[in-house]
Amino acid sequence: MLEFALDARRGNFHLQVECKLTSDWTVIFGPSGAGKSTLLRLLAGLDRSRHNKPMCGRVIFNNDTLTDTSRSLWLAPGRRRTSFVSQHPALFPHFNAAANVAYGLRHLDRVSRTARVNEMLSLAGATELANCRPQDLSGGQAQRVALARALAPAPRLILLDEPFSALDGVASDALLVRLQHWLHENNVQAVMATHDVGDALATSAEVLLLSEGRLTALGPAAEVLAFERERLANRLGST
Repeated sequence: MLEFALDARRGNFHLQVECKLTSDWTVIFGPSGAGKSTLLRLLAGLDRSRHNKPMCGRVIFNNDTLTDTSRSLWLAPGRRRTSFVSQHPALFPHFNAAANVAYGLRHLDRVSRTARVNEMLSLAGATELANCRPQDLSGGQAQRVALARALAPAPRLILLDEPFSALDGVASDALLVRLQHWLHENNVQAVMATHDVGDALATSAEVLLLSEGRLTALGPAAEVLAFERERLANRLGST
């Protein structure tokens, strides 16, 4: 279970969200500028409070406190066992895909490390990319490798910021199904931000609806996004 209460200002934008996420798969849904990326970065421990970026609150995952500004507690990302996949893969340019995935596996012996890299590349549909450098990858291929790298260290929680935006609909849907199945089998909680209603409805997710930095609804996708589903159906019906 992921529990958080966060209050953060970024320029003129004010994010103020408090809730508990008990589902193993939650989608943060909202338009561009709603605060989806800001929320994920705060949960990941990547956006610490600074003089020009005030933030207060707490983040608790499975009864472990990851952030509590009242106690000046802020675990570094590496200590949270949390992985973050952004919209723009930040792959190491001097490593090939396999080496990128292996980067967080230095604690494993060579045989175990190789097996883990191969498993994660296969899950992401990127086995054939193992020897490719980031500059030789398309946007969608780079996103697949970034996902494999994020999953390799066996995180307890994975945060996904529109991770498949460079994939076409069919490829994205297929990868989402495989990913959701793997996360469930390995008891990993996932929170994914998207502005695509299809991502939420296709995975039967719990949906956190975000608007202008505020939580406006939380519940099953079929209920929270009923209006969006109807609007999409009407648009497709009129084409």
